[in-house]
Amino acid sequence: MDQQEAHDALRAEGRAVMWEVLGKAYMEKRDAGTNPFNAAVRRLSEEFAYATLWQRPGLDRRERSLITLAMICALNRPHELRIHLVAALNNGCTAEEISEIFTQSVAYCGFPAAIDTLRLAEDVLREQGKL
Repeated sequence: MDQQEAHDALRAEGRAVMWEVLGKAYMEKRDAGTNPFNAAVRRLSEEFAYATLWQRPGLDRRERSLITLAMICALNRPHELRIHLVAALNNGCTAEEISEIFTQSVAYCGFPAAIDTLRLAEDVLREQGKL
């Protein structure tokens, strides 16, 4: 297998994980928005984040989702938070667990970050029929 074939296989594996974690609607929207300007970063996320990191042993997808939510809260990235809230639900996280993560974040990220993420989480959880 040459280097391109290896990348293609890794990308296919990552895309399969993304479909499971992020869902069909996200992937269809993502694919429709892929263009020459953003394609390289999207390929990297498929190969590295999803084919490699999300498949590592030691943590299951539910645990990885909870950790990801906490980090995105700390980084104050609302666009990614919305995406990963749906992923967390797809991976079996409950509304109570999600609420607790953002409550815990008050001590480490501050009230503004926690309040912003709680507000966005409420919107997504309502949209998903979980509140």
